[in-house]
Amino acid sequence: MGSKRQHRKARSPIFGRWRITEMEVWTQEDCDMEVPAFIEFRPDGMGEFQFILVRGWIDCRLVERDGKPAVEWSWDGADEMDPCSGRGWAVLEAPRHLAGRIFFHQGDDSGFTAEKE
Repeated sequence: MGSKRQHRKARSPIFGRWRITEMEVWTQEDCDMEVPAFIEFRPDGMGEFQFILVRGWIDCRLVERDGKPAVEWSWDGADEMDPCSGRGWAVLEAPRHLAGRIFFHQGDDSGFTAEKE
């Protein structure tokens, strides 16, 4: 039913890989359990993230929140091999600083901060 999306603004400061530096629900040690925790947004509207043993694939849209560049997304993936999904959002608070929240469908949610890699 959907169609292939048009190429996004190639120069958005949101695009790229971000190192998750803090989550309000889990410790940094936990977040970095398997790999250094990260989230990535690409110009094709896709992306991915990983923290603890959660790996997700993102479908994102650029937006603005309070006049700042931001991104909203839905995701699906796995948590220790169990299927999971959810949504999230993040705002560019400074040129290399992202702050947002990630939600698990019918489960936890956590605020996070990230720095551009």
